[in-house]
Amino acid sequence: MIEFFQSVLALIVTISILVTVHEFGHFYVAKKCGVHVERFSVGFGKVLFRLQGKAPNPDNRYSTAEVRSVSNEPLVGTEYCIAMIPLGGYVKMLDERDTFVADDLLEFAFNRKPLWQRALIVAAGPLANFILAFFVYWALFVAGVGGIAPILGEPPPGSVAEQAGLKAGVEILSVDDRKTATWSEVNLALFDRLGDTGAIKMTVRPEADLGKVETLSLPIALFLAGEDEPRPATALGLGLMQPVIAPILGEVSSGSPADLGGLKAGDQVIMVDGVAVDAWSDFVAAVQARAGQRLSLRVKRGQSDLYLEVTPEAIATPEGTIGRIGVAIGPQQWPASMQRVTRAPVYTAWLPALDKTFEMIRFTFESIGKMVQGLVSTSNLSGPITIAKFANQTAGNGLESFLGFIALVSISLGVLNLLPIPMLDGGHLLYFLIEGLTGKPVSEQIQVWGLQIGMVFLVGIMMLAFYNDLLRL
Repeated sequence: MIEFFQSVLALIVTISILVTVHEFGHFYVAKKCGVHVERFSVGFGKVLFRLQGKAPNPDNRYSTAEVRSVSNEPLVGTEYCIAMIPLGGYVKMLDERDTFVADDLLEFAFNRKPLWQRALIVAAGPLANFILAFFVYWALFVAGVGGIAPILGEPPPGSVAEQAGLKAGVEILSVDDRKTATWSEVNLALFDRLGDTGAIKMTVRPEADLGKVETLSLPIALFLAGEDEPRPATALGLGLMQPVIAPILGEVSSGSPADLGGLKAGDQVIMVDGVAVDAWSDFVAAVQARAGQRLSLRVKRGQSDLYLEVTPEAIATPEGTIGRIGVAIGPQQWPASMQRVTRAPVYTAWLPALDKTFEMIRFTFESIGKMVQGLVSTSNLSGPITIAKFANQTAGNGLESFLGFIALVSISLGVLNLLPIPMLDGGHLLYFLIEGLTGKPVSEQIQVWGLQIGMVFLVGIMMLAFYNDLLRL
């Protein structure tokens, strides 16, 4: 229950940050273009908090503190609101299509602004999300971005990696000419090739010869096209060289054999049935081999040694029946030789930050395109439950991890809003493009039809994303 509330809080914080930045982009450019903003709201529904801004007095052309229309109704200042439902937000501008605007206030209406200004105001929201991601990446590169070195373990016999000549101890330097200082960068480059046919170019360095560099080619054909949970590295036979991991327990599931046997998080298994256990893999092998049979464990808890008994439950798998006691591996520290930190001075860190931002924007657009083509499964769409889960996990992993997640979701939000779907910013930009080409605005009837189609499309996407969330649970 505590984890649930932590996830909800992490989701609210994440969405609030991204929505505020997005809507501020619209707000800021609208004000600069002389459009009157009536309301700036973070969230939808009932208003929980509001702050009334000062009444506008553009260019000091009015002697009063308020701008008054010919009907003597005051044009009050912007109302800043926080509403009950935190999964969105909006900026409401003065617009003749929504309300009556007196003649002397028409110059402050959004619909009366030149086409280029209207387009700029609409595009400013997604652009603000991209700018946020850029500054986050800048700060991360200045502080230092950590990761695990892409040094490979032994590839499985017959795998693509083994046939290409990859061996244990080899370090991947680049994938498709993209430098890969960390394992996460290798995975990102491989995800970029989902659905493709051809070959993945990989530059590697053997462990025994630091001065030698080899270029290998890994053939692919419709690479994991349509897979629900694609694992490109695993599919190719690529895996990290695993250090010896101590058999220290992390989470112990409530009501599991381990819990009933008295095991607790933080316990280190020393012996199983009188045989010394030095690595986590040895402990797992012993448990899996003894389904339904009692195990005698010697564990170290703090400064004390305890003797406990656990009976693994039998679990049927495609490979046969194995034992399971309901424990997860505890936190581990990778050896220094496997750790990488990418850092840049504050005055040059903007270069890798800009490159990273554009790379993630391109990757997101291409992923959506492959999803439309059916090359990437729609099961990869995520909704609020998955976002909440990852927000909570990254927040728990530290500020660096959470900020990286914020940057990634901010880019995703910006790209999503640029899609040419009515109701989204991209839909409005599409209308403006048609207006620019034809010399006249898109008719209101067509916009109404587009609004209805866009509503159905977005609701469908949201339902699919929510369904995927439930399946992941």
